Amino acid sequence: MTYQQNPAQPGQQPPPPGMYAPPPKKMSAGAKVGIGCGGAVGVIVVLAVIGAAIGGGAASDAGKPDKVAAAPKQEQQAKEDAKPAKGKPKAPASQADRFKAFVKKSGTAAEKSAIAHVTKVQGADEQNDILDSADVYTDFTGGLMGPHQSEGKLIASAFADWKDSKNGLVTIYDAKGEILSNGNF
Repeated sequence: MTYQQNPAQPGQQPPPPGMYAPPPKKMSAGAKVGIGCGGAVGVIVVLAVIGAAIGGGAASDAGKPDKVAAAPKQEQQAKEDAKPAKGKPKAPASQADRFKAFVKKSGTAAEKSAIAHVTKVQGADEQNDILDSADVYTDFTGGLMGPHQSEGKLIASAFADWKDSKNGLVTIYDAKGEILSNGNF
């Protein structure tokens, strides 16, 4: 006695004996075009990233003004401050010294008090407006949950007044290297 299997779908005959699997379906024209376009877009994105990493080239710099003309006032002020005074050569000021001088000149009383605890500033001069980050080190203790967190916020606020970036993050550290505060600039 032989049993016949019912077809999986109505109107479909079972495969003849000896045939194990149906042939694979071919991709439609739309699928081929979609994969081809996706690959082309991927190649363009990779080339754009490589081009940006290498330096862009003349075409990307055509509409941008010269760096000297577009330099922020703070950088021009820093250059003027670095010039020697009346025959006596002046040592170049560190980023921390320039930051302290800015706050001393235009900061609030609370900012001036907090800025006295700054020991070091890193990353303030290297800005590209894409992903700028600066670090400010202090002699405070206690970290993020310590008693000097409010002074850390004042320092971050003063830093934002000193430097401008489209996408900058300043992180304030305590004496042990723990994060005291952070803010955008």
